[in-house]
Order: sequence, then C-alpha cells, then structure tokens
Amino acid sequence: MATLFFFSLYPSSFSSSSTFLSPSTSLTHFSSFKTKPTLHFKRHSISAKSLLSSESGPPSPSLQAFWQWLCDEKVVSDKSPAKPGVVPEGLGLVAQRDIGRNEVVLEVPKKFWINPDTVSASEIGNLCGGLKPWISVALFLIREKLRNDSPWRFYIDILPECTDSTIYWSEEELSEIQGTQLLSTTVGVKEYVKSEFLKLEEEIILPNKQLFPFPVTSDDLLWAFGMLRSRAFSRLRGQNLVLIPLADLINHSPSITTEEYAYEIKGAGLFSRDLLFSLRTPISVKAGEQVLIQYDLNKSNAELALDYGFVESTSDRNTYTLTLEISESDTLFEDKLDIAETNGMGANAYFDIMLGRPLPSSMLPYLRLVALGGTDAFLLESIFRNSVWSHLELPISRANEALICQVIRTACKSALSSYHTTIEEDEKLMEGGNLDLRLKIAAEIRAGEKKVLQHIDRIFEERERELDEFEYYQERRLRDLGLVGEQGEIIFWEPK
Repeated sequence: MATLFFFSLYPSSFSSSSTFLSPSTSLTHFSSFKTKPTLHFKRHSISAKSLLSSESGPPSPSLQAFWQWLCDEKVVSDKSPAKPGVVPEGLGLVAQRDIGRNEVVLEVPKKFWINPDTVSASEIGNLCGGLKPWISVALFLIREKLRNDSPWRFYIDILPECTDSTIYWSEEELSEIQGTQLLSTTVGVKEYVKSEFLKLEEEIILPNKQLFPFPVTSDDLLWAFGMLRSRAFSRLRGQNLVLIPLADLINHSPSITTEEYAYEIKGAGLFSRDLLFSLRTPISVKAGEQVLIQYDLNKSNAELALDYGFVESTSDRNTYTLTLEISESDTLFEDKLDIAETNGMGANAYFDIMLGRPLPSSMLPYLRLVALGGTDAFLLESIFRNSVWSHLELPISRANEALICQVIRTACKSALSSYHTTIEEDEKLMEGGNLDLRLKIAAEIRAGEKKVLQHIDRIFEERERELDEFEYYQERRLRDLGLVGEQGEIIFWEPK
C-alpha cells in the first residue's frame, strides 16, 4: 500500500480583491509527505491618520496632480466625502467631513476603470485576445508606465514601485521565512511570473517593437502582478478583474468584521446603461480619519502577506494547508480515485487547518481512503461503492487509524524541524518592538505556521491514545447484525 501526504501552500484566493491566479507549487518531500506552500496571511491593524495630522506628510506633487485630474474629469470635487492622503500605510482615503455608516464615499464611472475591456479597446488590444486576463491587464499597465504620453499617467505615477509583499523581498529577507509554506508559495509565484514573461516576450513584445519601443523585463511583469494582487477588485457583477483608480487607495482595518456594503457596481445615466463603481464606508468615520474596509475575512496571514505585505496578530489568521494525495503507484489507485471523485474530491485534496479549530469534516474520511489497504481493501469492492464514504467517516480498523496518526505526526515533526527559530524566539522578537515590518511579517508567519503544526500534531496524538477506545468497522457490522451485546461481547446463537 502506498500513501502520500502533502503539506501544501495552496492559495484559496490570491488577492483581497482579485482571484486571477491560483498557482500551486510542490515543496520538499517529508518521507511519505510532500509539501506545497500555502498562502495564508493575517492583516495588520491600521491607525487612522490623515493629511491634516502632524504625523502625516504633505501630499506629493504626483498625488496632487492625480486629484486634479479626477476633478477635471468630474469624477470628484472639493466637496467629495473623501480625498487621497498620505497615511502610515503610504496612501489612503481620508474623510474630508464626518461620514455616516453605509454612506457612499466615492463613485467611479466605467470609463476610468482598467480591466480586460480597457485593454481590448487600446492599441495593444488585437495582440492580447489570447492572453490570460491578468496578463493582458498587466501588459497594459507596463506599457502605460513606460510610455511618455500615456493618458493614464496621473494614475500610474501614484502607483508604488513595490509593496511589502513577499514577492518583492530580497534573498536575505526571504531567508527569514525559511521552512514556511509562504516561502514555497512566494518562490513558486515568482517562477510562474517569470515563465509567463518569457512567453509574453517571445510572442508579443519582441515581434511588436513599434508598440514596445522600450525595454520590458520580467521585473516589470512582477511589478504589474503585485499591483494587480494588491489593488484589483473582484467579485463584482460582470467584473472578475478590475482596477479602480482612487477606490484602490482604500486600506484595510482588522476591526471591521463585515464585508457588506463596501463596494458594488450599479447602473447610472439614462436607463441605467452606464456603470459606476460605488464605494461605501461600513462604519462611521470622523473628518480627518481614514476610510477603511475589511479586505477579506477568509484570508490567512500568508495570503495577506503575499497579496498586500502585512499580517495580523490574531490567531484565527494562522492557517496551514495540508495536501493529501492518492499516489498513482498505489495498486488500488483507480478504485480510490473513483470513490474520491464520486464524493466531489480527486487524487489531490487540500485542507486548510486553522489554529484552534476542528479538522475539516472531509479530511479524516479522505485520509482513511488514502491509507486503506491490506485486509481493509474489501471496502473498495463495487458492492460497497455507494456506501463506502459513510463507512470512511468512522474509524475503519485499528491498523488504518494508527497509520494515519503515525504518518501525520511524523510529517508534522519533520515540517517543524525545517524552521530555523522556535516559537518562543519568534514571540520574543515580536515583543521587542521597533521590528522592521518585513521581519515582523516573517516572525508572525513562522510562529503561526508552527502553532498550527503543533495543533495538528496534538489532534493526532490524542487520536493515538484513543485507538483502543474507537469502535471500528467490524465491531459496527457485528452490532448491526445483532451479534454483539451492549458490553461488546460476542453473542453466540445455538440451534434449537
């Protein structure tokens, strides 16, 4: 019997507002475990400060020019509820007056959006028809950034050269997340972007020098990728990937626990044929404070760090993704795969384990299926096909349950040994204060992952101690047939 288990870095959603990419990257083998990095990050808290605060810097010429451009285009006015400002995070939206809960903060017409439709209508539209949507928008951003006469110049000029996302970290900074799923994900993402650039360069950029008279590098695509991950909105009616200038300055607050009322697309103009992006504040805001929203309640710390470059210190953002695989070398592979697919799964399954939370409900049945063999293999016969999953929801045999516990616990210990610090060392670093933001992110990620691994190990350690107390398939079957008494004794029937 062959079994493979993976710890994995597998993003469930790659950006607070954008889900345009979901790469997965295999990690090092841990005996019978494999690992992929899993994208789970926490958000950090934001203290609201404004342009008017003595701790905030004055608006830069590029920010002033951006605001004037929006005013000239009638997108905003001096009476608008909020205005771009310099805040601790960089740029943000600052209330110009008191704003009530659910009040509209700004509305941006569709002609000021950047999405695949914008690309299609541009000079490079004919070249981008066969590209992935995010790549076409990224290429558009790059071209607008590098050309001197871009109509989007005022917007492009306020975009940062990088964020604190781990995709922009140096090798030395990345060494601080050694052993984490986040490192594997980050490396995988960078390799993915580089491979996409090589195809883009060969098929689009080099053959069209008249449209790309300037050098374009893989770093440019990584920059655009990071901008889309951190700024693009998704989950909008008819819009899966869209940049909304001005609205994308909105920052996140961990204290906001609802995603409702934040933003929507609605009709405007005659017969509501024109579209507007409408942004509301989910809470009341005082003049001079930042307008903030909740980016995504379901993102982990790793996802937040990868997408935005920050983490939160709350334990419910700590997640580790366990990837399980039915090995193709397993002689029972076809039967196991058929059962998995019948129950909405496949040869690979990904389970996000959260600190302090129970295991996902389908994880133990899948584990038992993967480990099934020997005298338990009869459950794979076709006669059991419609009922086997209900059997897998309960312990099958002592040997099967013991194998699961042994493999998971061994993998947890192996994964824990790959970190270069202890939880105590990480926590001491964070308690010291004045820690560089990227070092703080690294320490939070390391500590969070290790805590979840310990949590998983404790769950299966407890199961090991209970192996003799479980009721297994054979005992349940005998009980159903009336051959086992209330105390577990076997009942013998004698002929009359």
